[in-house]
Amino acid sequence: MDTKSRGDLVINGFGASNGGQFRVVALNGRGTINSDLECMELDCNGSGILNGNVISEKVKVNGNGRFRGNLEAQNLSIDGSARIDKNLTVEKLKISGKGTIGGRVKSEEIKIEGTFTVGEDCEAEIFKAESQFTIGGLLNADQVDIKMFGECKAKEIGGQTITVKQKGSSLVGHLLKSFYKPQLEAELIEGDKIELENTTAKIVRGNQVSIGPNCQIGLVEYTEEFSMDKKAVVAENRKI
Repeated sequence: MDTKSRGDLVINGFGASNGGQFRVVALNGRGTINSDLECMELDCNGSGILNGNVISEKVKVNGNGRFRGNLEAQNLSIDGSARIDKNLTVEKLKISGKGTIGGRVKSEEIKIEGTFTVGEDCEAEIFKAESQFTIGGLLNADQVDIKMFGECKAKEIGGQTITVKQKGSSLVGHLLKSFYKPQLEAELIEGDKIELENTTAKIVRGNQVSIGPNCQIGLVEYTEEFSMDKKAVVAENRKI
C-alpha cells in the first residue's frame, strides 16, 4: 500500500467526508464517511458511520462503529461496539466488546472475550472464545477452543480439534451463571478430536469423542474412541 502521498483524516466533532485514500483516519467525534475508504490505520473512538467498503491494515473500534459495506483488514480490534453489515475478511480479530457481522467472516485467528454475532459462516485457522457467541451458519476452524460464559450457538461446527468447556469456577463465574446459562447449542459437531461439556447437539461425529457432563446428544458416531460422563445423556452411539 503506497502511503507516501497520502494525508490523514481526523474528525473530532460532527463531520463528514467522501472517503478516498488516507494514511490514518481518526473518528473521535461523530463522523460519517460516505464512500469507499482505504487507509493504513482506522481509529473509531467516537461514533463512526462508514457507508462504503473499507480496506485498512489496522482497525480499532473503541467507541461505536457502523460499517455498511465489507471490511477487509489485517488486524481488527473491537473494545467498544462494531456492526459490519456485510462481510469481514481479517487476518487477526480480537473482540473485547461487542461485534456483529451480518454476512460471513474469514480470518486466520479469532479471539473473542466479549459478544460475537455472525449472520452466516465463520471460517478461521484458530477460533478461541471465552464469551457468548451466535453463528448463523458453519463455524469452521482447525482449532476450536470454547470456554463458555453464557449461551453459545452455531448451526454447525467443524474442525480438527474441538474443545468446549464451561468457563472456570471463580466467584465472578458463579455470579454470571445465575444470569447466563453456559450452554453450547449446535445441530452438527464434526472433527478429529472432540471434547464437550455443557453441549446440546443432534449429531457429534469424530475419531476420538469425549462427552462430558451436562451434555445432551442425539447421536455420536466415532471411528476410534468414545467416552461418556455419567452426567451426560447420549441417545445413541455408533462406531463407524
